[in-house]
Amino acid sequence: MISFIIRCALTAASLFFTVALFYNGFWGWGIVLIFVTAILIFSFFRNENMILALNQMRQGNTDKAKKHINKITHPQFLVKRQHAYVIFLQAVLNTQEYGFTKSEQMLRKAISIGLRTGQDNAVARMHLAGICAQTGRTKDALVLLAEAKKLDSSGMMKDQINQMQGQLKAAPSKNQMRMAQMAGGRRKTPRR
Repeated sequence: MISFIIRCALTAASLFFTVALFYNGFWGWGIVLIFVTAILIFSFFRNENMILALNQMRQGNTDKAKKHINKITHPQFLVKRQHAYVIFLQAVLNTQEYGFTKSEQMLRKAISIGLRTGQDNAVARMHLAGICAQTGRTKDALVLLAEAKKLDSSGMMKDQINQMQGQLKAAPSKNQMRMAQMAGGRRKTPRR
């Protein structure tokens, strides 16, 4: 929140000084300040912590990516698409800390806000399917995997989706688990 206010103040000051320099006839410095103002305005649309987190994820440093993405405390002040990506990355990177229910809520919120590409939507649905499978909702997981398969236009996640679907179809249902527990449960001893 404080960084957002500072960014707004710097942008307003830069814009004011740019206009003042052009008005007073200092064209060279005015042009330089146009570039500075453009960079400051660009920072409203691209958060620096988001860029650093994506770069660390690309390099495979998930711990550093988690550190950068957790620095964004108020994603609602970002542009709508970036808001969705911040929530998506926080849910994926912090699943162990947040737990399944909060991660699931965050992933569903990111999907409803809107992720930019079909590939990102497929990844989000695949993570949701994994959470549903962990919590014992295999039907929901299979539906989400089918949606992810449709959204995966490039076929990059085809093997992972097929593997998850195979595991879910082979997994016993809740009723089968309950019957197995009942059959192997406590045996009554006859009264004497």
